[in-house]
Amino acid sequence: MTISGTVPRPHASPYERLAALGIKLPVAPAPIANFVTHVQEGKLLFLSGQGPNHADGRSHTGKVGAGVSVEEAYQHARLTGINLIAVMQDALGDLSRVRRVVKLFGMVNAAPDFAQHPAVINGCSDLFIEVFGDGGVHARSAVGQGSLPGQITVEIEAIVAID
Repeated sequence: MTISGTVPRPHASPYERLAALGIKLPVAPAPIANFVTHVQEGKLLFLSGQGPNHADGRSHTGKVGAGVSVEEAYQHARLTGINLIAVMQDALGDLSRVRRVVKLFGMVNAAPDFAQHPAVINGCSDLFIEVFGDGGVHARSAVGQGSLPGQITVEIEAIVAID
């Protein structure tokens, strides 16, 4: 069982799992500065940091632990995970090429005394396990930052092994 209460079918495709979760992938977000959204090197796909941005351009902003709750920020990390999956789709053309999520690096725009960074980034980690099953289990870092671009609440980057 996952955090959302769904039981992923072991052999379901990532698309079937997304549909079961009621998730429709947005268009992959464009870079906000002089970089690309992803780089493939051999069988690894490196994804640039994404944030909690909606398809209509709205972003979640603020300090987690000072105006933004852990529960809200968890949902922001989940949205960020959806954006990362959209980049994977754009880069690979087929999410079935994802062999495993190797590593996440999650950053939380946190108040100085905030200490629940892992609970926030679980929003993305839980989603990846729901969508990719055992291939979504990954190594991870979750750290606090004094600020993030545009004052977004979270930013997450990923490394993915592909077929």
